[in-house]
Parts: sequence; C-alpha cells; structure tokens
Amino acid sequence: MSCMNRRDLALLALRAGTGAVLMAHGTQKLFGWFGGAGLAGTAAAMEHMGFRPGRQSAIAAGLGEAGGGALLVLGLATPAAGAAAAGAMAGAVSVHAPAGFFNQGGGFEYPAFLGFTAAAVGLAGAGRLSVDHATRHRFDQPWMVGLAFAASALGAAAVVAKRAQGQEQEQEEE
Repeated sequence: MSCMNRRDLALLALRAGTGAVLMAHGTQKLFGWFGGAGLAGTAAAMEHMGFRPGRQSAIAAGLGEAGGGALLVLGLATPAAGAAAAGAMAGAVSVHAPAGFFNQGGGFEYPAFLGFTAAAVGLAGAGRLSVDHATRHRFDQPWMVGLAFAASALGAAAVVAKRAQGQEQEQEEE
C-alpha cells in the first residue's frame, strides 16, 4: 500500500469517526434521536446554560454538529465542515471549562478534542476518498479555508462573549 493510499485511508477513518460522533450529538439536539432531548429540550437547556435565545442557540449547535459532521463523513466542503463543527465545539468548551480539563469531572476535554479534530480535518482536506476529490474540489478551494475558519471563529467568539455578558448581568442582579 503506497504512502498516499495510507494517508487517504487515514483521513477517511478520521473523517468518518469524528463526523459520525458529531452527527449523533447534533441529531440528539435537533430531533431527540439517540436519547437526546430534541429541539424543545435542548432549547431549554441552552437557556439554562446562558445561551439566549435558547431555540436559535439549539438550532445553531445542532446544525453545526449534525451538518458539519455529515459533511465531514462525506468529505464535502471540508473547510466549512471542519470550521462549523469546531465553532460548535467552542461553545461546548465554554460550558465545560469551569469544571476543568478532564471529562470525568465534567471538563472540556471531550468537546475540545472533537473541535480540534474537526478543525484539523478541515485544514488538511478530505483526501482522495471524498466527495471533494470527486468534484475536483469545487467546494474545497484554498480561499475557503481562511474564510470558513475566520467566520466560525468570529461567530463562536460572539456567542461565547454574549453568554458571558448575560451571566455577569445575572450575577449582578442577584
């Protein structure tokens, strides 16, 4: 097996595994699949965590995870897919950060790992075993990498900052 084939197989495995996990989490939020709370339950949870408005936050998180994950599995629009998933995970990291790093204590280890993995695939590209390759990279142009990651970073930063500001205001009112 040539080195290029191994690389393409590795990217496929990484995309498929990471994308499937993200899709499962996103569909829990959006549709209540796999024991999830569905949109109404996720919206209430988002409100409780300080993401307002809760319904729009639930939709954005669910689409970032399910949509970004599905695109990663396919290897389609890989920069946008990786950036969307990474942005969604940045919001999750902000929720778990007060509990520290490790997952067993409720920390941010798991969402950070998913976010970094999705970002790495978005930056590296999907490889030859992908829809991007089959479409001659129509949805995976070099300029898309910077645009997708800049938009995701700005969006995630705005959402996390808005949440932090809302939490500060709630503490002042108490």
